[in-house]
Amino acid sequence: MLSSKAEDYLEAILKLTEDKGYARIKDIAEALNRRPPSVNEMVKRLDEMGYVVYRKYEGITLTDKGRKRAHIIKDRHDTLKKFLMMINVPENIADKDACTMEHELDETTIKNVRNFVDFVNTAPEFPRWLEHFEQFCINGKHPCKHLRKRE
Repeated sequence: MLSSKAEDYLEAILKLTEDKGYARIKDIAEALNRRPPSVNEMVKRLDEMGYVVYRKYEGITLTDKGRKRAHIIKDRHDTLKKFLMMINVPENIADKDACTMEHELDETTIKNVRNFVDFVNTAPEFPRWLEHFEQFCINGKHPCKHLRKRE
Protein backbone atom coordinates (compact mmCIF):
# COMPACT_ATOMS: atom_id res chain seq x y z
CA MET A 1 0.00 0.00 0.00
CA LEU A 2 1.36 3.40 -0.96
CA SER A 3 1.16 6.42 1.31
CA SER A 4 -0.67 9.50 0.07
CA LYS A 5 2.71 11.24 -0.12
CA ALA A 6 4.10 8.49 -2.38
CA GLU A 7 0.99 8.71 -4.56
CA ASP A 8 1.54 12.47 -4.91
CA TYR A 9 5.05 11.75 -6.16
CA LEU A 10 3.80 9.26 -8.76
CA GLU A 11 1.18 11.74 -9.95
CA ALA A 12 3.80 14.51 -10.22
CA ILE A 13 6.21 12.25 -12.12
CA LEU A 14 3.41 11.29 -14.53
CA LYS A 15 2.50 14.92 -15.16
CA LEU A 16 6.12 15.95 -15.67
CA THR A 17 6.85 13.12 -18.08
CA GLU A 18 3.66 13.89 -20.02
CA ASP A 19 4.51 17.62 -20.18
CA LYS A 20 8.29 17.54 -20.60
CA GLY A 21 9.07 13.99 -21.62
CA TYR A 22 11.16 13.43 -18.48
CA ALA A 23 11.27 14.03 -14.73
CA ARG A 24 14.27 15.01 -12.67
CA ILE A 25 14.66 15.41 -8.92
CA LYS A 26 14.73 19.19 -9.35
CA ASP A 27 11.48 19.16 -11.38
CA ILE A 28 9.67 16.98 -8.84
CA ALA A 29 10.90 19.16 -5.97
CA GLU A 30 9.50 22.26 -7.70
CA ALA A 31 6.21 20.58 -8.58
CA LEU A 32 5.61 19.35 -5.01
CA ASN A 33 7.28 22.25 -3.20
CA ARG A 34 9.72 19.89 -1.50
CA ARG A 35 13.46 20.00 -0.93
CA PRO A 36 15.58 17.94 -3.38
CA PRO A 37 17.05 15.67 -0.64
CA SER A 38 13.51 14.69 0.44
CA VAL A 39 12.55 14.02 -3.17
CA ASN A 40 15.69 11.96 -3.69
CA GLU A 41 14.83 9.81 -0.67
CA MET A 42 11.22 9.18 -1.82
CA VAL A 43 12.28 8.45 -5.40
CA LYS A 44 14.77 5.87 -4.15
CA ARG A 45 11.97 4.21 -2.13
CA LEU A 46 9.64 4.22 -5.15
CA ASP A 47 12.46 2.67 -7.19
CA GLU A 48 12.92 -0.08 -4.59
CA MET A 49 9.16 -0.73 -4.65
CA GLY A 50 9.17 -1.08 -8.45
CA TYR A 51 7.14 2.04 -9.29
CA VAL A 52 9.93 4.04 -10.92
CA VAL A 53 13.35 3.56 -12.42
CA TYR A 54 15.79 6.08 -11.00
CA ARG A 55 19.18 6.57 -12.56
CA LYS A 56 21.19 9.30 -10.93
CA TYR A 57 21.86 12.16 -13.39
CA GLU A 58 19.56 10.55 -15.99
CA GLY A 59 16.17 11.14 -14.43
CA ILE A 60 13.17 9.19 -13.29
CA THR A 61 10.79 7.11 -15.38
CA LEU A 62 7.67 5.28 -14.33
CA THR A 63 7.56 1.52 -14.64
CA ASP A 64 4.39 -0.07 -16.03
CA LYS A 65 3.29 -0.64 -12.43
CA GLY A 66 4.04 3.00 -11.55
CA ARG A 67 2.34 4.36 -14.66
CA LYS A 68 -0.78 2.32 -13.97
CA ARG A 69 -0.97 3.53 -10.36
CA ALA A 70 -0.23 7.15 -11.37
CA HIS A 71 -3.06 7.10 -13.93
CA ILE A 72 -5.48 5.78 -11.28
CA ILE A 73 -4.46 8.59 -8.92
CA LYS A 74 -4.70 11.21 -11.68
CA ASP A 75 -8.15 9.96 -12.69
CA ARG A 76 -9.35 10.15 -9.07
CA HIS A 77 -7.96 13.68 -8.78
CA ASP A 78 -9.48 14.86 -12.06
CA THR A 79 -12.87 13.35 -11.20
CA LEU A 80 -12.99 14.97 -7.77
CA LYS A 81 -11.79 18.32 -9.12
CA LYS A 82 -14.52 18.30 -11.80
CA PHE A 83 -17.14 17.44 -9.20
CA LEU A 84 -16.00 20.19 -6.84
CA MET A 85 -15.97 22.74 -9.65
CA MET A 86 -19.45 21.54 -10.65
CA ILE A 87 -20.69 22.57 -7.20
CA ASN A 88 -19.09 26.01 -7.50
CA VAL A 89 -15.82 25.45 -5.69
CA PRO A 90 -13.21 27.77 -7.27
CA GLU A 91 -10.69 25.89 -9.41
CA ASN A 92 -7.63 26.56 -7.24
CA ILE A 93 -9.48 25.32 -4.13
CA ALA A 94 -11.01 22.38 -6.03
CA ASP A 95 -7.54 21.33 -7.16
CA LYS A 96 -6.12 21.50 -3.62
CA ASP A 97 -9.11 19.73 -2.05
CA ALA A 98 -9.11 17.02 -4.74
CA CYS A 99 -5.48 16.32 -3.73
CA THR A 100 -6.61 15.65 -0.19
CA MET A 101 -9.71 13.66 -1.09
CA GLU A 102 -8.13 11.47 -3.78
CA HIS A 103 -6.23 9.52 -1.13
CA GLU A 104 -8.99 9.15 1.44
CA LEU A 105 -12.21 8.22 -0.34
CA ASP A 106 -13.32 4.66 -0.91
CA GLU A 107 -13.24 3.45 -4.52
CA THR A 108 -17.04 3.02 -4.46
CA THR A 109 -17.42 6.71 -3.60
CA ILE A 110 -15.03 7.71 -6.38
CA LYS A 111 -16.91 5.50 -8.84
CA ASN A 112 -20.23 7.12 -7.99
CA VAL A 113 -18.79 10.64 -8.10
CA ARG A 114 -17.33 9.77 -11.54
CA ASN A 115 -20.71 8.42 -12.66
CA PHE A 116 -22.42 11.60 -11.46
CA VAL A 117 -19.92 13.87 -13.23
CA ASP A 118 -20.21 11.83 -16.44
CA PHE A 119 -24.02 11.79 -16.18
CA VAL A 120 -24.22 15.56 -15.81
CA ASN A 121 -21.62 16.21 -18.51
CA THR A 122 -23.37 13.95 -21.04
CA ALA A 123 -26.91 15.15 -20.33
CA PRO A 124 -28.70 16.15 -23.58
CA GLU A 125 -29.24 19.66 -22.23
CA PHE A 126 -27.36 21.53 -19.55
CA PRO A 127 -29.30 20.64 -16.41
CA ARG A 128 -31.27 23.65 -15.20
CA TRP A 129 -30.78 22.55 -11.62
CA LEU A 130 -27.07 23.32 -11.94
CA GLU A 131 -27.97 26.90 -12.87
CA HIS A 132 -30.37 26.96 -9.92
CA PHE A 133 -27.64 25.65 -7.64
CA GLU A 134 -25.25 28.39 -8.82
CA GLN A 135 -27.89 31.01 -8.00
CA PHE A 136 -28.53 29.36 -4.63
CA CYS A 137 -24.79 29.52 -3.83
CA ILE A 138 -24.80 33.24 -4.56
CA ASN A 139 -27.87 34.32 -2.62
CA GLY A 140 -28.95 31.35 -0.50
CA LYS A 141 -32.39 31.24 -2.08
CA HIS A 142 -33.85 28.67 -4.42
CA PRO A 143 -34.78 30.35 -7.71
CA CYS A 144 -37.87 28.19 -8.22
CA LYS A 145 -40.69 29.82 -6.29
CA HIS A 146 -42.80 26.69 -6.30
CA LEU A 147 -40.06 24.83 -4.40
CA ARG A 148 -39.79 27.37 -1.58
CA LYS A 149 -41.37 26.57 1.74
CA ARG A 150 -44.60 28.35 2.45
CA GLU A 151 -44.32 30.78 5.29
